[in-house]
Amino acid sequence: MKIFQALFLILCISFCVSNVIQAQSKQGKKKRIAVFLFDDKTDNGRSWWGQRTVGEGISDMLTTELVKTEEFTVIERSQIDAILKEQDFGASGAVTPESAAKIGQILGVELAVMGAVTEFGYDKRRSNVSVSGVRVGVGKEQANVAIDLRLVNTSTAEILSAENIRREKNAPSISASTRKISFGSENEFNQSIVGKAAREAVEDIVKLITKNAENIPWSAKIVTAQDGQVFINSGNNDGVKVGDIFVVYRKGQELIDPDTGLSLGSVDKKVGIIKVTDNSIGEGKASSCVIVEKMGDEFKRGDVVKEN
Repeated sequence: MKIFQALFLILCISFCVSNVIQAQSKQGKKKRIAVFLFDDKTDNGRSWWGQRTVGEGISDMLTTELVKTEEFTVIERSQIDAILKEQDFGASGAVTPESAAKIGQILGVELAVMGAVTEFGYDKRRSNVSVSGVRVGVGKEQANVAIDLRLVNTSTAEILSAENIRREKNAPSISASTRKISFGSENEFNQSIVGKAAREAVEDIVKLITKNAENIPWSAKIVTAQDGQVFINSGNNDGVKVGDIFVVYRKGQELIDPDTGLSLGSVDKKVGIIKVTDNSIGEGKASSCVIVEKMGDEFKRGDVVKEN
């Protein structure tokens, strides 16, 4: 009996260890994501606390939820805005997949998230009933939130996914008046049915991003190379480990499709191999590496680092 118990215990331990290894393997390196400011196409001029537009509010909610997953490195909005201003992108008022891809390449992100809020409000339906001889308007209050979403591969400017995310929430209503959507605090927003619908829509977007991010290869860039050491802009925070081996490429001529004008990638040149020796630089935001192999050219700032 004891032998069977021991065998069962060994099997359980092996199963648990296998699951842990598989989970770690699946997680891999964290992908970098840039969430651009969502457009507000609801034409209702509604605002949240702090006088934020609906587009700003949804973008901020999405950024927060992505950070909370701990599966991605999310670029700060201030960094995106700085590049927009510096490079004069979006001067027409709208960021395109092509310009988002270029900004993403400058920021070193793999995935750009763009969107527009097309619905954000209430719809009330009323029917009159008699209560003790008094006619009262009762009915259903429905909150609608809809978002047009595009996920862009920054390496190619290809739209990986274009979806319309829509969520509805219902609640009983005894008033036929249209509710004014203006929230004084986050708690007030979260308690509203339109706030709950918005949060569910954002959760759907996070799931979609997670699914598409799995198909994009992780990469980083060389910050500087000096005295036999190479520093890259990815560290422990992104899942980079001491002992990791990476291949370094120099971006070559970009191939542009003559029909669509979209990037088909580039003819990259392999310039060497590096190994991580310290992944804690800048509080885990960068790593120091030694050169394992150099293939002629010196390593330069901006060279792309990929997994072997």
